[in-house]
Amino acid sequence: MKELVVISGKGGTGKTSIVASFAALSKNTVLADCDVDAADLHLILEPSETGKRPFAGGKRASVIPDNCTACGRCEEVCRFGAVHLNGSDNTYGDRTYTIDPYSCEGCGICKFVCPSAAIDFDENQSGEWFVSKTRFGPMVHARLFPGEENSGKLVTLVRNQARLIAERDEIDMILVDGSPGIGCPVIASITGADLVLVITEPTLSGKHDLERVCELTRHFNIATVVCINKHDINEALTEKIAEDASRVGSKVIGKVRYDPAVTKAQLMKSSVVEYTGGSVGQDIRRLWDRVSYELG
Repeated sequence: MKELVVISGKGGTGKTSIVASFAALSKNTVLADCDVDAADLHLILEPSETGKRPFAGGKRASVIPDNCTACGRCEEVCRFGAVHLNGSDNTYGDRTYTIDPYSCEGCGICKFVCPSAAIDFDENQSGEWFVSKTRFGPMVHARLFPGEENSGKLVTLVRNQARLIAERDEIDMILVDGSPGIGCPVIASITGADLVLVITEPTLSGKHDLERVCELTRHFNIATVVCINKHDINEALTEKIAEDASRVGSKVIGKVRYDPAVTKAQLMKSSVVEYTGGSVGQDIRRLWDRVSYELG
């Protein structure tokens, strides 16, 4: 079983459009959308849910009013301004402390210092993850609720579930739509992968962020290849990006031209290769052939 992870140094490079086309071109694949902070692969593939589970990325504190003596220790130690003396009546006085769940960072120090065991510290549901069917096979995906964190933990859960499905159904490959950037969700997306495909674009920000993400994959010693999307909008910068990638051992294996058909395909909830057999579709097909070769 092989695992291909498609990532980008920045958002908006066309990563998900290419992943959707790869899903259409692959024959025996489990899909995993690990861009859990801003998942959008489902907009093209229209998955049908077969299972949904809650995700708890951390804990949140709350006050047990009947136990609170309003001593104020929790307010003194909270560095996030989450504790306020404005609660309802309790056994010991007119008011008690409350904790704003949107300000609480789940550090737990209030529970540690409370002398009257008046702090609950329970698991906080911060998102959901799904197992679904698509027209191209099974898919594992997820979403975080607004403002929630620990997306790296959720990415790992999604990848692990995709592996379990692949093993159970004897599927040859896992295709991962990773997160943009170089942060925790990206690290969780690429660790242990067989191949990373980085999608970039010929802009200064694209060039800079490609350098950062290639440095990250080198750190983890993961085989990395590059595709330059919309390469024809700046051919000079495209050539410079290809030279830079080659110098650091991450060769360019494909270039995809700019074509309004990509946007039209998205509006039709279709992958590019399903929507058109034109030049941009052929570019992506050639890229898929090269990626398949690199995977072995």
